[in-house]
Amino acid sequence: MEEKDSKMTFEAAIARLEEIVKALESGTTPLDESLGLFEEGVRLVKLCNERLDGAEQQIRMLTVMPDGSAVEGDMIARG
Repeated sequence: MEEKDSKMTFEAAIARLEEIVKALESGTTPLDESLGLFEEGVRLVKLCNERLDGAEQQIRMLTVMPDGSAVEGDMIARG
């Protein structure tokens, strides 16, 4: 992953992915540019997945009771 990608927020990565999809779906982008956009998109998807996995891990850590049992999802909402 490129350094500039690793500093990008999740929201910025999603927005850029949307731009890439629009450009690729338009069918007007030259092949070489399309390949570059596709590669960038793959990196951004990886970044988003890593960020989501990290957020899920944080949520799991925050929802463990002192006795080690997990808090149910609906209990969190009521919390």
